[in-house]
Amino acid sequence: MFIALRELRAAWGRFAMMGLVIALVAALVGMVSGFTLGLGNDTVSALRALNATGIAFADGATDFNRSVVSEADVRAWAGRPDVEATPLGVSMVHGSNAAGTVVDMAVFGIDPHSAVNPGAREGSALTTAPGEVVISDALLDDGLSLGDVVTVDDSDVRLRVVGVVDDRSFGHVPAVYTSLDTWRTIRYGSSELTDRQRGTAAAVLVLSGDAPSQIGGTTVSSTDVMLEAAPGYSGERLTMNSILAFLYVIAPLIVAAFFAVWVLQRQGLYALQRALGVSRWSLVGSTLAQAAIIVTASTVAGSAVAYGLGFLFGDAVPFDLPLGSLATTALAVIGASLVGSAVTLRWVASADPLTMLGASR
Repeated sequence: MFIALRELRAAWGRFAMMGLVIALVAALVGMVSGFTLGLGNDTVSALRALNATGIAFADGATDFNRSVVSEADVRAWAGRPDVEATPLGVSMVHGSNAAGTVVDMAVFGIDPHSAVNPGAREGSALTTAPGEVVISDALLDDGLSLGDVVTVDDSDVRLRVVGVVDDRSFGHVPAVYTSLDTWRTIRYGSSELTDRQRGTAAAVLVLSGDAPSQIGGTTVSSTDVMLEAAPGYSGERLTMNSILAFLYVIAPLIVAAFFAVWVLQRQGLYALQRALGVSRWSLVGSTLAQAAIIVTASTVAGSAVAYGLGFLFGDAVPFDLPLGSLATTALAVIGASLVGSAVTLRWVASADPLTMLGASR
């Protein structure tokens, strides 16, 4: 270990360059992880906030746009004493207030008396009064405010903002909450509903209990299916996770390349140390300790850079990197890098002391 530390000081420039590359890789991994979590939250945070254990779409449908749960099926779910369930409607619309501010909204139609009512951080919680809506905090930044009357899709539908909740979004669009009756007016574009439209929902949320796989014309799916119903969620996750996977492959390859050059250049020194009586395992441990010091210090520095950049981004981009996720990412980079460095240890272990005694001549 003494020799390993002396070598780190003596060849600090070479090790600094190696550490810089590892730090950049760690920072990139941290940034991609932050964007992965941020994009995911920006797509499905409103769905996660519902705290459902399952979801029932109409048979043959797996998204909110195509699913229409009839009034009879909604009542069938409500009549199950062993299951807590509530109807849900989701629609993507745009609206404008009296000042001409135009915003996109993901309208969630809910039963105000159910457990999915988000309450209100400011103003009043949602009630069954027609036209009431509770908006996400992000819409305040977009120009809406408490008391505004929002015209939906240039129609006759009017929504009055009565409350504000913390940021929640669906498909990168801020979520708003209204009663199911108001949601049906938005979805069908009229307050005069037909018998077929009255009492409908886009899905039924299962909040607790052991729900059967099928009730009436609905089929129960897992919450993963519910999240995948958000626009772009599956594609974004696949893209970002693929990038992360490639980075975890690249990191050990970079470290292996650096240490391979370093180890091969020092074959004569390893042979000399073996001739002087240094054990093979001492050489391996010393080399691995050098790799661990460089990789750990560089990864910590790179992860700190990624975390700092996340603060600088603020709300400008969907970025979320909590300390727990950052620690997991850093440990993964360290582990992958040490695996790469371990590949070069065979050249250390195979150093022949007879080389220094002229056996190779």
